Amino acid sequence: MRTAIRTARRPQPLALLLRGLAAFLGLALAGALGPATARAADLPQRAEARAAGLHISDGRLVEGNGNDFVMRGINHAHTWYPGETQSLADIKATGANTVRVVLSDGYRWSENSPEDVASIIARCKAERLICVLEVHDTTGYGEDAAAGTLDHAADYWIGLKDVLDGEEDYVVINIGNEPWGNADPAGWTAPTTAAIQKLRAAGFAHTIMVDAPNWGQDWEGVMRADARSVYDADPTGNLIFSIHMYSVYDTAAKVTDYLNAFVDAGLPLLIGEFGGPADQYGDPDEDTMMATAEELGLGYLAWSWSGNTDPVLDLVLDFDPTRLSSWGERVLHGPDGITETSREATVFGGGQGGGDTEAPTAPGTPTASGVTTTSVTLGWSAATDDVGVTAYDVVRVTGGSETKVASSAATSVTVTGLSAGTAYSFAVYARDAAGNRSARSGTVSVTTDEGGSVPGGACSVGYRVIGEWPGGFQGEITLRNTGAAAVDGWTLGFAFADGQTVTNMWGGTATQSGGAVSVTPASYTSTIAAGGSVTVGFTGTLTGANAAPAAFTLNGATCTAA
Repeated sequence: MRTAIRTARRPQPLALLLRGLAAFLGLALAGALGPATARAADLPQRAEARAAGLHISDGRLVEGNGNDFVMRGINHAHTWYPGETQSLADIKATGANTVRVVLSDGYRWSENSPEDVASIIARCKAERLICVLEVHDTTGYGEDAAAGTLDHAADYWIGLKDVLDGEEDYVVINIGNEPWGNADPAGWTAPTTAAIQKLRAAGFAHTIMVDAPNWGQDWEGVMRADARSVYDADPTGNLIFSIHMYSVYDTAAKVTDYLNAFVDAGLPLLIGEFGGPADQYGDPDEDTMMATAEELGLGYLAWSWSGNTDPVLDLVLDFDPTRLSSWGERVLHGPDGITETSREATVFGGGQGGGDTEAPTAPGTPTASGVTTTSVTLGWSAATDDVGVTAYDVVRVTGGSETKVASSAATSVTVTGLSAGTAYSFAVYARDAAGNRSARSGTVSVTTDEGGSVPGGACSVGYRVIGEWPGGFQGEITLRNTGAAAVDGWTLGFAFADGQTVTNMWGGTATQSGGAVSVTPASYTSTIAAGGSVTVGFTGTLTGANAAPAAFTLNGATCTAA
């Protein structure tokens, strides 16, 4: 069982929620950020300080050459999983242009040494990723007694100055993660300002990132109200604010109101962490987060690659890039996702206006397999590129028009949501990190199967408990199609005998009545090829024994035990 703790998803005590409601809605903060014309970043001495490396210009994060850099990235829990450095290459393979790396200053967890940090920076550069480095020990200060101070974190960064000097093109320093809890969040402003000034006094010219209070979510509006004064206290102007968006941001209005407030004031902002799966506190509106970030040209960094105690927030399961979760599918391949919107930094030769202007070659004409009533699997030969292909876009071709239906970092994808007994034509484009797109491949014509009964019964099910703790456990179910025909759409049934309940599931959706559980698939597990299998995972509660279900059914027919 992975044990990295996701600390951002914190409850808001009722009294604090009521006290902060007006601030969060912006009723008491109208104009608090100040007009864009008041930007202290326009002072001549700041313009000179911004000349090199990643820096802030007119409220935007830009590179040394002045090109906008919009982060499209993923958080990675390095300090808890130091052996998972391959994850940086895997994250790059998704098309991400940034990775935010969890470090420790030694206050709460084992300190990441200068040698380790230097190695991480070198790996990020080798993988052509901008590296946001953050100290996690500060999380929830003032409410979590184990949390360290921003001053302690600043001293840690100063101890790394020899490692960080000269890396201004590649590294952003995120002083401390979520450096204040829900207890008196107004206390955030002074130590944040002091930590920034301490780093500047030590000679750091890097872009500095600061996280909001309220466990990063700023639901009482302290960072929103004080952002102007904090920004003005940085003598270089190379400061960017980071909001973490989880269950507090459960409506489109809350998301757009917060993001637009900073943009309207000319203050730099990104979504430094965000989640999509619902929890007991609410259901984050990740669609609006991603769409608005794209509309406004703001960065976002999804939490997180893998290793969460509650794996509902894992983009991939068990650090395996081939085991994409439903959350990972949404972040990487959904609307406004990473594969669609990410552009590599120009310092690596990519990005708009950068050195890479050569498009990939056209992919091979796709071939179709696994055709069902509502889906088809397409495969094609790889395109080539002078720098490297990062993604493929699959389009449906109808007469003289085309519609994008899927994206993939690999040379195959399953297109779902089709109609039974319908003819389709598909083609593929290749994209590189700079956004250059190839010519279109040849087309393949496919007719989906006629509607009919969904096969069931030719199946086996494997069930196992991954981990167990007082009052809860994590389980995994592997459903294998042992028949000769693909299963397209399915319902899995089973029953718990000891009062267990499913609380979260990935790879499917569970409904439960008493002990009886019914599972329907996610879009990416809906088709099970002949001889193939799909896996769903879940977390659950228990009150005593934890016996495995005695029997499973697929579409009402009994499966054998695997």
